[in-house]
Amino acid sequence: MTQTTRFPDGFLWGASTAGHQIEGNNVNSDWWRKEHDPAAGIQEPSLDACDSYHRWEQDMDLLAELGFTDYRFGVEWSRVEPVRGHFSRAEIAHYRRMVDGALARGLRPMVTLHHFTVPQWFEDLGGWTADGAVDLFARYVDRCAPIIADGVRHVCTINEPNMIAVMAGAAKAGDQGFPPAGLPTPDEETTRAVIAAHHAAVKTVRANHPDIQVGWTIANQVYQALPGAERTTAEYRRPREDVFIEAARGDDWIGVQSYTRTKIAPNGPVPAPADAERTLTQWEYYPAAVGHALRHTADLLGDDIPLIVTENGIATADDSRRVDYYTGALGEVAAALEDGLNIQGYLAWSALDNYEWGSFAPTFGLIAVDPETFERTAKPSAVWLGGLGRERALPRGVSRPPDRGSRPVPDPGRLPPPPLP
Repeated sequence: MTQTTRFPDGFLWGASTAGHQIEGNNVNSDWWRKEHDPAAGIQEPSLDACDSYHRWEQDMDLLAELGFTDYRFGVEWSRVEPVRGHFSRAEIAHYRRMVDGALARGLRPMVTLHHFTVPQWFEDLGGWTADGAVDLFARYVDRCAPIIADGVRHVCTINEPNMIAVMAGAAKAGDQGFPPAGLPTPDEETTRAVIAAHHAAVKTVRANHPDIQVGWTIANQVYQALPGAERTTAEYRRPREDVFIEAARGDDWIGVQSYTRTKIAPNGPVPAPADAERTLTQWEYYPAAVGHALRHTADLLGDDIPLIVTENGIATADDSRRVDYYTGALGEVAAALEDGLNIQGYLAWSALDNYEWGSFAPTFGLIAVDPETFERTAKPSAVWLGGLGRERALPRGVSRPPDRGSRPVPDPGRLPPPPLP
């Protein structure tokens, strides 16, 4: 019989999405422009994506019917403020209807105010490092006050700010791709700017809604030191991860997001073995990642700041492997809870098969989406995972399924650099 760990009271149990990846036709964003620029070399544009801008009710209906109690979704800055200083009352009302719709279905909404994309006008100013950028972001957050006014308990200011800084560093260095292992060096100016923007946003949210729990989410790469590489690993990890975790001190919670691991040798990151099982994003299959990520975050911040797994999942065309991956990951979460970590929720990535920053090929979704009709179909993994919510229990067992050897995966073409789900 499978051992289980009971959910703590109020535990968040749900799935996550990002506006640009599911809504479709986000035409005023920087990513829309990039997708249609031949020089950017993007494999395919998002176009209609999952058409969730119009079909969000179907998405929420399915999640509620499956047994989930929470839904993380994003507000697109480029829709709310398509032109600098012009705020769309219609778009603000749209996102408020989404909040109300979630509440009506028994789903607690977690609202993300920035998930990678910015308005084109903001990018044209120079982005996060432009003069006044922090104030412009805080002004946008302030205008989102009606969206999160009533019934919203959790707000995320910025998703994976460390990846924003990493991408900025890669752009400044002229890198067209990522290294075989590890990440480019983050841009220090961007790091300072996004941390300042987060702190300004936290202050703004609290000024408007003192009862809201506000935080941000960090991409955790699970850096594992090989013999003799402990110092190298700490030095490598700090600018890419730890400074962003430490910037969450004083927040109401922090989001932990992890998918795989990165091994570090004395001379730097090393690729996974050639025979390692890989996912459709070519990342090593490693469901134990989330446990390491939770424990590392707790080691840095202590017990004062609650942890929420805001993204965790696998890109695969084999849904049985998805169940295996989640079984291993949830075993890690259960073990961490039993060891006393203050974990307050688990939200899978992703609710839907969606646009993964350049390609629809990597399928992370619990729910399949027909690209022609947009029909939604819950996968067996969604039924299983939602059912755990009804049982209010996490599976507790081995952190990895038995070794099945290397498993070839189809080449999905040019994929997004890790780790941007």
